[in-house]
Amino acid sequence: MNFYARLAARFPSRALEQPALAGLAQNGGAPCIETGDGRRITYGDLDAATARMARLLVELGAGPGARVVAHVDKSPEALFLYLATLRAGCAFVPLNVAYQAAELSHFLDDAAPAIVVCALRNEAWLAPLAERVGARVLTLEADGAGSLTDGAASSSADFPTVGRAASDLAAIVYTSGTTGRSKGAMLTHGNLAANAEVLHAAWRWRPGDVLLHALPIFHVHGLFVACHGALWNGGAMLWLPRLDVDELLRLLPRATVMMGVPTHYARLLADPRLDRARCAGVRLFISGSAPLSVETFEEFRGRTGHAILERYGMSETLMITSNPCDGERVAGTVGRALPGTAVRVVDERGAPCPAGAIGGIEVRGPSVFGGYWRMPEKTREEFTADGWFKTGDVGRLGGAGLSDDVLTIVGRAKDVIITGGFNVYPKEVEGFLDQLDGVLESAVVGVPDAEFGERVVAAVVPRGGAALDEAALIAALRTRIAHFKVPRRIALVAELPRNAMGKVQKNLLRERLRREPERE
Repeated sequence: MNFYARLAARFPSRALEQPALAGLAQNGGAPCIETGDGRRITYGDLDAATARMARLLVELGAGPGARVVAHVDKSPEALFLYLATLRAGCAFVPLNVAYQAAELSHFLDDAAPAIVVCALRNEAWLAPLAERVGARVLTLEADGAGSLTDGAASSSADFPTVGRAASDLAAIVYTSGTTGRSKGAMLTHGNLAANAEVLHAAWRWRPGDVLLHALPIFHVHGLFVACHGALWNGGAMLWLPRLDVDELLRLLPRATVMMGVPTHYARLLADPRLDRARCAGVRLFISGSAPLSVETFEEFRGRTGHAILERYGMSETLMITSNPCDGERVAGTVGRALPGTAVRVVDERGAPCPAGAIGGIEVRGPSVFGGYWRMPEKTREEFTADGWFKTGDVGRLGGAGLSDDVLTIVGRAKDVIITGGFNVYPKEVEGFLDQLDGVLESAVVGVPDAEFGERVVAAVVPRGGAALDEAALIAALRTRIAHFKVPRRIALVAELPRNAMGKVQKNLLRERLRREPERE
């Protein structure tokens, strides 16, 4: 079934393809989105708006399977566009609005879209790129010359959702590309439905839940986890266009669920207004997209009384594991495999690792993607002969007193540093660095070394203006970890380079530290 139809069947409203719902006491007036400027959108509004947009997309030639690229700012209309694309039977391709011409050129060449919807301010430079691949260009804002919003306003809201099979393509999500050319992960309608359903149960979504949504929606986290969670539940979203601590603090008393990246929680902790009273109505704080430090976990619990739920997922798999909604959440771990999903850790030969041993993480399950767009050879490389997806992450199951089914992420396989024949896992070293007095956060990378192949180097952000000393940090580490894991040098920096989802861009950091001479 088309994923939109699955959502619509759950809406607390009269969905157009579900006329039998018309007699229910609940109606289209149920709140769906409230924006910071006071705009209120109901489920009936959403249903009608997406029907009109879907009809216009079809009239413009976007048939089943056609790709619709969205290079737009976060807004209710951006969410309408996503859902309308699904209703029309097309495949949605969300792109970070920060991408510029050189990056967009690659994505458009690869996706070969029928329609590109962009922000009005970018139309002049983006239109030639889209026209080169034969795509029609529209803008999302009202009053534009080719405004999708204006065009849809005059369309009929009587639109039957196009039927799609569970195996049909619903979205192409390009990987972040922090370590190479981005690849398009193909997600099906079945992938989206399976993950929405399992997360609804795992995180105990309930009537009346209100989601505080401050994530971007060009990414799996903000779109397929956060939005799907609220929509599948038929609940309301408090909608912020970006991370704004003042707005987060203002809206927290009205929310029951918040999803964020570690940066959200670190910024909240930096504000003295964050306390237990402000979080009293929130039942669940969830973190993902980047590792949550043990220190942030503990400090947040001390300030608010809430243990943040950390989970693990990827563009290619949606959500894989989660700490429990009910039960102990262990700092530094990402919990157990979600129902229906299997996780294993294997060594270099593909044999299962014993409990506590570090190896490559592999997964399989109903939310695992169908492969990379137009890259069959790469797809074959990334799956094992028995059908497991090789995530490229390194971790361990159990160990350190944990149950054998609890997963801990150690890092990316490609981030493993091999120095003098020894493997060094950056996250392990970062964990020890972050425990040192005066350290806010750290990142460890390997840079080329003529003698050892690679040498371990680190960047450290001081906490609150602390006066850190490189030699003292290195000396402290030498008393805690093996000598080959200790960074040869530590650069003190104001901040770590991050992408839009808060992940440290280690490729940029590696290049910077590679160029800086080692101190003697």
